[in-house]
Amino acid sequence: MPIRSIFRGLVLAMAAALASASCVAQSPPPWASTRGKPATPPARAPASAGPAQYKIVTASKTGTYIQIGRDLAKWVAEPAGIELEVLESKGSAENVRRMRFEPNVKLALVQSDVFQAYLDEAKAGNAEAGKIIRPLRLIMPLYDEEIYFVARADSPLNAIHEIRNKKIGVGPIGSGTALSARTLYQLMFNEPLPPENAKYLTNEEALIQLTVEKSIDVAIIVAGQPAKLFSDMQPEARKFIKILKLDEGAIETARARKTYFPATLRASSYPAWLTADVPTLTVKAFLVTYDYGLQSTVVNLNRFADSLCTNFDKLQASGHPKWKQVKLELPPLGRDWRYYGPVEKRLRNCIAGQVAARSSAAPAADQTQPPRTGACTEQELVLGLCKR
Repeated sequence: MPIRSIFRGLVLAMAAALASASCVAQSPPPWASTRGKPATPPARAPASAGPAQYKIVTASKTGTYIQIGRDLAKWVAEPAGIELEVLESKGSAENVRRMRFEPNVKLALVQSDVFQAYLDEAKAGNAEAGKIIRPLRLIMPLYDEEIYFVARADSPLNAIHEIRNKKIGVGPIGSGTALSARTLYQLMFNEPLPPENAKYLTNEEALIQLTVEKSIDVAIIVAGQPAKLFSDMQPEARKFIKILKLDEGAIETARARKTYFPATLRASSYPAWLTADVPTLTVKAFLVTYDYGLQSTVVNLNRFADSLCTNFDKLQASGHPKWKQVKLELPPLGRDWRYYGPVEKRLRNCIAGQVAARSSAAPAADQTQPPRTGACTEQELVLGLCKR
């Protein structure tokens, strides 16, 4: 029976299994969703010429990317007259290839280390990597994605740097998680992850092999918090799994921070099963497109850019919580990274217009404030703001 079918059966049996201590070894980990399916976005009346039909590649249905894709489809593409189909995938590495070659895939969500890995391979002389990555362009950076190092609750492992020579679920082949896991291992231990210790599994398969079959020691999962895979877990999850912590004092941590950055998995993101914040590592997520020159595509992506700028506050108010960490800005990029020219110009103009509007409104707002009287506060004195 396929392992996904086994997983569904295990989920259905969860409540009964947890009720009996003798069955704990065969009971499934309690991270099955208890929530309903995401609401279908309201239908939009098609324009007379018909909306453009584009696609965006994301990641697994339990990850954050797919929710970000749905938000872009609803709050950005739809008002721009674009029907944006949100596609599941194995993750960033697959997304890069599909962005390059699959018809109508106009957008992709990609991890920064995956994008950089393709660029590095191209510079090293890999012709295929160059063919794939050089025509791709960034629309904008999004947010940091946290890296979860998951072990069994009874494991002697407690810190990330203790995973050396362990059997590790690293994500599916073609996923950004797989590349991140292997890159992190190489950085931390100055040697590649042994092939016999790398298990290419989906998140769900990795958690099953970790807790039920006990055939791996650690599952590495990359997902922006709160990730559905973990936020749907029940309190009983504490009996099965724990998150390994980042030890800032470890030499392995210093090596990893050459490419990755420290982050915190917040207990408030997973109140049902995390009882304290957990330090970890993170990688950046990007919204990526292709260097399109066809006029109709340029026009549609320009409309997408205008809608992104105009409706950005709706994304932050009504979209996935990760949107609150996204800034509507286009920071300088590293060498060999390039923005998509037409969209970059559109976004910069829109951002500049918003800044100008706020600046012009500021004096009027200030004039409504009554003049301050009386003695200066200590804070005003410290800041050099005391003019009275």
